[in-house]
Amino acid sequence: MTKTNRRDFLKGSAAGAVAAVTSGLATAALAQEKKPDEPKKWDETVDVIVIGSGFAGLAAAIEAKKAGANVIVLEKMPTPGGNSIINGGILTATGCPQQKMHNIEDSKELLEKDILTAGNYMNSTKKVHQLVEQTLPNYEWTVKELGVEWLPDAIGQEGGHSVPRYVTTKCGSGAGIVTKELDKCKELGIPIRTRTYVDRIVRTPERVEGVIVQEGYKFPNKDSGKTKAIKADQGVILCYGGFSADLPYRMMQDPKLNAVLDTTNQPGATSELWRETSNIGCLQVQNDWIQCGPWGNPHEKGMGIGWQFNQTAAAEYGLWCNSDGDRFVNELANRKVRADAIMVQQANGKKCFAIADANGVKPFVAQRPGMLDKQLERGLVFKYDSLDDLAKAQGINPEELKKTVANFNECVKTKSDPTWNRYINNEQVPVETAPFYVGELQPKVHHCMGGLVTDDNCQVLDVKNDKPITGLYAAGESTGHVHGAVRLGSVAILDCLVFGRMAGQKAAAAPKAS
Repeated sequence: MTKTNRRDFLKGSAAGAVAAVTSGLATAALAQEKKPDEPKKWDETVDVIVIGSGFAGLAAAIEAKKAGANVIVLEKMPTPGGNSIINGGILTATGCPQQKMHNIEDSKELLEKDILTAGNYMNSTKKVHQLVEQTLPNYEWTVKELGVEWLPDAIGQEGGHSVPRYVTTKCGSGAGIVTKELDKCKELGIPIRTRTYVDRIVRTPERVEGVIVQEGYKFPNKDSGKTKAIKADQGVILCYGGFSADLPYRMMQDPKLNAVLDTTNQPGATSELWRETSNIGCLQVQNDWIQCGPWGNPHEKGMGIGWQFNQTAAAEYGLWCNSDGDRFVNELANRKVRADAIMVQQANGKKCFAIADANGVKPFVAQRPGMLDKQLERGLVFKYDSLDDLAKAQGINPEELKKTVANFNECVKTKSDPTWNRYINNEQVPVETAPFYVGELQPKVHHCMGGLVTDDNCQVLDVKNDKPITGLYAAGESTGHVHGAVRLGSVAILDCLVFGRMAGQKAAAAPKAS
């Protein structure tokens, strides 16, 4: 098919198209004729179109295909995986064997409370309950259905969680899940079409009919590729992720997230489909609640690897301090609390550091062999024979640092932190054994908590009447109401897989368009 102008490609005038999309009004006349937003003809018809090839999109595709639907996955970037493939690879798994091995008492009720508390109760309680109920079944699905390899004896704790409850992929990243999902898609015969940019979502008064794409798209050139119209007889599933790499759009939502702040996201985490879903009348909420990962390292671009020491070693088994040598936050508080605390310190001219000793890095080294050496080689983490040497080299007040570490060690011994009320891990020991390790802290724009509002069946709601839009589903970071004000670390993968699978099942069960 030769490339055509988008305006020529769509039937009807531009004014008519805008009126039909933005007003959402279904008149009798419109219902009786071909809708202005529909293309002159569909070039291809499938049952289900999935937009996005991360955790949620691939899970949706797998479930839809298993339910008998003809499914395709569209990805605008040259390779699949999105942010998911560079994700940290940690999954909330309450009730898993690793928790039991470490004698950690936990429950679905406690997890639910933690998610709602961190979310400042801006979450949908129904959504959170749906999510939590699937926590252990989801872990088991990754093992039995996908064959994901988790570290068999490691359990970790991200900020905001009451107890350790996350498992870690053996490879130490989300690739350990995404590659298994891609293998499953290949086994099931699901096409993953990369370099396919979704230019329009075609919505008529009755339903979402399909999409108009640019095949052979070269990011970020929106005019590249050949135009094609693909019809979805049963549903379009939106799993297009967040917009943390889109500087203008994120600054519209939260002006303080300016160019000074790097992002952990891959370059394709942009806002085109956030804008398009708004344009076709999808209900969106809380788009200005954008999370910064507090554990980023300023000496590398993007997500990088330095965060792994800052979180897995220092936050869980060590401590964080500023250049005065003082602790300034609960190291296991939620991400917003910690990121905001670092920014306050920086605004006052102070740097922030993550510190652990020889004992504190042992769980990290066991979980991710060779990673600490790589961080040391790249100058992301530094090793010293004493706290004095560490303080002198990093510009930290040495006497205050030693006093702070001594006070922290008392908290470890008594399992009580009266100043910051930090959870003390059962396996944590005092920070007193050389060598000592340190990494610098820098928040980076990380995750969009808001997004599309969906019902219990993952159907997107209409902004005009709060009713489900026929033929349109969503899951993952493109949706809101799951995390509220703050997303807890290790809950993202849970969210994407649970609701991604559900969206796929529901779309495949939907009646076909007449």
